[in-house]
Amino acid sequence: MALLWEFPGGKIEAGESPEQALARELDEELGIRAIIGPRVTRIRHNYRHGGAVDLQFFAVHEFAGELDNRIFRQLRWTKLEDLSGYEFLTADRGLIRDLAAGKLL
Repeated sequence: MALLWEFPGGKIEAGESPEQALARELDEELGIRAIIGPRVTRIRHNYRHGGAVDLQFFAVHEFAGELDNRIFRQLRWTKLEDLSGYEFLTADRGLIRDLAAGKLL
């Protein structure tokens, strides 16, 4: 699903909590040490080809370190209300609508 926008994060490894996994992924992908806040939402998405993902989204209001783009084509900070102007992965689109509408944060 190249060239679509997505949030940083990834799979939870054995023995990790979702918050620990996100902190590790943010360090690996962006080089930052984040303080993981409360869970914003959880989404289960079933793809047409039969695969499924269970996504958890957390607020991060504070981090240390300079952003270092280690894996993404590009990074972008944007206002929540502008998110719907970006083409996100199908599994993220409901979240994007709710964030842009001010329903979650």
